[in-house]
Amino acid sequence: MRVEGLLEAPEASALAAEAVEATTLTNAYSDLLSHTPVAGAETNSLFATLGGRVLPKVVEFGEVLFGEALNWQIKEIWVNVLEPGGRQAIHTHANSFISGVIYLTPAHPSANLVFHKALGGTGFIFGNTNPNARINAFNGGKWAMPQTNAGDLVMFPSHLLHEVPVNQGARRISIAFNAIPDRLDNFGYAIRFS
Repeated sequence: MRVEGLLEAPEASALAAEAVEATTLTNAYSDLLSHTPVAGAETNSLFATLGGRVLPKVVEFGEVLFGEALNWQIKEIWVNVLEPGGRQAIHTHANSFISGVIYLTPAHPSANLVFHKALGGTGFIFGNTNPNARINAFNGGKWAMPQTNAGDLVMFPSHLLHEVPVNQGARRISIAFNAIPDRLDNFGYAIRFS
């Protein structure tokens, strides 16, 4: 789910300046990617403000995924600062159901999120890749996000493999988060999260 302009450009710019100050950790796979420790949305005013802004959209996306309006919470949130030449290795987000990214700066097209089908595949054994077939997010092996701007929000199911290829543009500042519902119920087999 993509929400264009969740934040106005001046607000995104102000939050980007605040976010850069908070980054202290270097990523294990790229020394050109730094981030804050993963924290709860209530940890500081920046995270609380953004958590409050995205939560209604998380509820909306959760209803698409699970067919029911559930009570959601932002369980984890952190800042990412990707310098030119940096990248984020392919990964998923464990222990959550919805993950998202709020862009505080524009992302160069080279550094847009790329989603991958499961390595090894879980889809059809036969494909239909030929000059007449149009490749899309449902039949391709991978899919890149369209251009994002400062203030945009992108959300996706946490289990999707994704990466950020080498950033060939300017510094990219974003805030990522993971969300969980308070419960899921599958025909009486229910589980509660806290």
